[in-house]
Amino acid sequence: MPPLGRLRATLWLSRAMSLGVLEPRPPGKRWLVAGLGNPGLPGTRHSVGLAVLGQLAQRLGVADGWARDRRCAADLALAALGDAQLVLLRPRRFMNANGRSVARAAELLGLTAEEVYLVHDELDKPLGKLSLKLGGSSRGHNGVRSCITFLNSNAMPRLRVGIGRPTHPDTVQAHVLGCFSTAEQELLPPLLERATDLLLDHIRERSQGPPSGLVICGHVPA
Repeated sequence: MPPLGRLRATLWLSRAMSLGVLEPRPPGKRWLVAGLGNPGLPGTRHSVGLAVLGQLAQRLGVADGWARDRRCAADLALAALGDAQLVLLRPRRFMNANGRSVARAAELLGLTAEEVYLVHDELDKPLGKLSLKLGGSSRGHNGVRSCITFLNSNAMPRLRVGIGRPTHPDTVQAHVLGCFSTAEQELLPPLLERATDLLLDHIRERSQGPPSGLVICGHVPA
């Protein structure tokens, strides 16, 4: 049986989504945070964005507060961060179509692309390296490309989580879709914690004032 407060938040989110917007609009900022990945494939490098989102939900105390929204084809959870309001999103579509879920949720919530955070894997950064930047190209990432297409914008801030690029080009697909090795799994807990810290710090900063275009980087020692 979920706590009463969590149950109320889940019911409120469901009702708000059914109305298309969150009313009355709270005094603080509202952000949509989407973890990109493939549903049903936890533990793979390509779905590390979903792992970060799981850590974020746990940190914010809403790990048991997910509610399915069929119109978005996604699971949603509502959380508070000071005066700001976060809607966490786990797409139920595969990576190449993640953007459809993200864009539909943004539309229902009345959010612009600048108010949508994407969390995803990054081949060109080693495992343990993080980067958070406002806007930019997809850099070849199909999930980000899908989001750019369906949101009709590349202005979304995105947290890129390094998974490392294999030496041989022919092994890239297997590497991305494969699970983290035993050695890599030992690095994941501090990596997910640091990714969550970077994301929350950035959202807090933007909630308090105008956004900056600075890149924020982090690294988890091996």
